[in-house]
Amino acid sequence: MIGAKVGPGRLTGEHDGEVAVFRGIPFAEPPVGELRWRPPRPTQPWDGERRADTFGPAPLQPQPPRDSIMYHTNFADRRALVMSEDCLYLNVWTPDPAPGPRLPVLVWVHGGGNRYGHGGQEIHHGRPLARRGLVVVTLNHRLGALGFLAHPGLAAEDDLGASGNYGVLDIVAALTWVRENITAFGGDPDRVTLAGNSAGAAHVCHLMAAPAARHLFHAAIGQSASGVGRAEGPLPDQPTAQKRGLRWAEGRGLAALRRLDGVELVLRGHFGPVVDGRVLTEPSDDVFDSARQHAVPLLVGTNDDEGSVYATLDVLRRLPAEPGTDEVYPLRDGDEVRRTARRFTGESRFAYPVWHWARTHARTAPTWMYRFTRVPPLPAGLPLAPPRDGLPGYGVHHTAELPYALDTLTARDWPWTEADRELARTMADTWARFVTDHDPGGGVLPAWPRFTGERAMVFGGESAEVGPVQRLDAMRLLDRVSGPLLD
Repeated sequence: MIGAKVGPGRLTGEHDGEVAVFRGIPFAEPPVGELRWRPPRPTQPWDGERRADTFGPAPLQPQPPRDSIMYHTNFADRRALVMSEDCLYLNVWTPDPAPGPRLPVLVWVHGGGNRYGHGGQEIHHGRPLARRGLVVVTLNHRLGALGFLAHPGLAAEDDLGASGNYGVLDIVAALTWVRENITAFGGDPDRVTLAGNSAGAAHVCHLMAAPAARHLFHAAIGQSASGVGRAEGPLPDQPTAQKRGLRWAEGRGLAALRRLDGVELVLRGHFGPVVDGRVLTEPSDDVFDSARQHAVPLLVGTNDDEGSVYATLDVLRRLPAEPGTDEVYPLRDGDEVRRTARRFTGESRFAYPVWHWARTHARTAPTWMYRFTRVPPLPAGLPLAPPRDGLPGYGVHHTAELPYALDTLTARDWPWTEADRELARTMADTWARFVTDHDPGGGVLPAWPRFTGERAMVFGGESAEVGPVQRLDAMRLLDRVSGPLLD
């Protein structure tokens, strides 16, 4: 066992191989009862030593469909998932659990569409990156309606008239905890990189636009999603978000909603960030378009088949009425129609928003883009539903890069090859170098130019190499389109 002293009291963690780990550290009071749908409050002190050897409960969430590739690639851990509304816990892995070393810090925000996920997932295990000299922090935040409901009653009881974004405020609270306590684990509060994939990447983007969070991190990583250039359009404002919340509440007042079981609340409806008036005070697109975001080094990228998990033929009704669309998104025969549906879904929802994020940020601060091209070796016999677009296989699907970038291939008992393991070592070394130096170049990589709109580092073959942004003609077409592309 090994100890650490944080603001509220002493913690006892344990060794995890050659690093130390502290699991289940509370970073805010349990958001239950009257604290449901309120900004997180600081943790109360405790007496004696608190054991930090078990992950805290995951946020309440529905069960992902077990025939979904996303379940098998991201959520199929080997232990039962313990969930609770009392979920505001984080985890720390450190190679030197003593005050003083001042090591670079990575704070990781999980994905899952603001409905699924938690900081204790095996796929996010912090030991591989901690072995590379980083202090790694993973965290939980409130999900679903518990994390993102906007409602006029909530705004009325808030001193700023804000509502929604409680899950985003949880991330800010975790970053504040890191700022105040990470030196106890050997970390440097002035060398914090905020990173995430999918919905977690979108939160990173939004927090770059949030003035209240800017002193809390010094570099950023976003994988496969963005908070700007979204296919759904800019974030909803308070009137729009509150109207949605009223429809969802079905006439129940706040007192009644606070009495409902939390499980019922997260099973109904889909919610996400809004312009709440507290942490996100204006649309993130407006902040980036006027170059007022947090000017930190940024590493972003996407996978080659981001749309394969989500595409249906119905999406083709959303193709832009723009000259040249039929050349970029052709519809000449059945197979081509299915390929176009997959491409348009992936490019409008994921690839273009990330490209737009990188392009707007590159005007302000150093920015690098990657492209992931390796098809992961899914085991034969996985109970997977076929892709909804009718094409065979999922290809380099959404989140396929995750176990490579974090070097957590062992979280999945798949037929990994030595080439997979070497790619994971290369990508994790690169991510660690960015967290340490705020520049991903060097090591075994060729020279990695800063992003200017057209070139990216391609990870997927036997060696990384600089290559073109995938389907740059599609990126430019989508950039000319104004207004939302998807509901």
